[in-house]
Amino acid sequence: MATAFLSTANSFFPSSISPSTSSSCSSSSSSSSSSSLGTALVYLNNQNVQRRTLCKAFNESPPPTPALTKRGFSLCFITSLVLAAGKGCSNAIAAILEADDDEELLEKVKKDRKKRLERQGVISSSSQEKGYLQDVVYKLSEIGQAIDNNDLSIASSVLGGSTDTEWVKNANVAFNKLSSSPEEKTQVETFNSSLASLISSVTKNDVESSKVAFVTSATAFEKWTTLTGLVGQLKGL
Repeated sequence: MATAFLSTANSFFPSSISPSTSSSCSSSSSSSSSSSLGTALVYLNNQNVQRRTLCKAFNESPPPTPALTKRGFSLCFITSLVLAAGKGCSNAIAAILEADDDEELLEKVKKDRKKRLERQGVISSSSQEKGYLQDVVYKLSEIGQAIDNNDLSIASSVLGGSTDTEWVKNANVAFNKLSSSPEEKTQVETFNSSLASLISSVTKNDVESSKVAFVTSATAFEKWTTLTGLVGQLKGL
């Protein structure tokens, strides 16, 4: 077994190489290896110097300055006070912030009150328009009773047969004067469109469709009076 292993190992070397040649090659290889090792060490040393230089430049470079907004400055200032003074200062700052919130709430209340007073002033000076709206309440009451009794002929006579009747035109005069918010204007549009459907259904003698259109019209009108603050100033609502 040992003889076979050695003969296999010898087959990797050419027979023409003499021991002296091997010795010479070994010496040459040693010189070459020493030269290569020296070159490698110089290269690695240069690389380390470059890395240290880069790291030093990176560490010494100033960090980017973040953009500081007014709110950010306030938060930083408050945070520094809390850390410096502890719980007592924290309570004081909380009181300051709460006071600011109260001031904002007070301003909102003042603005809402101003709008409400302005609206009340407009309503108080719109007695004619309120009369138009009161007529709408009476008309809707009569129409609803007629439809509930399946008497569409009476409902038709009250409606007038089209949206160009005087009471509908007067109602829209009041709507245009007293509507200010998008929600109020939306309810006016719903009222007018459903009223047109109601007139059409009554003309066709369609009881079920008339009931649906009437409910939609009455609901839109009631919502509008609630939004405008007129719900308590009109009888029958």
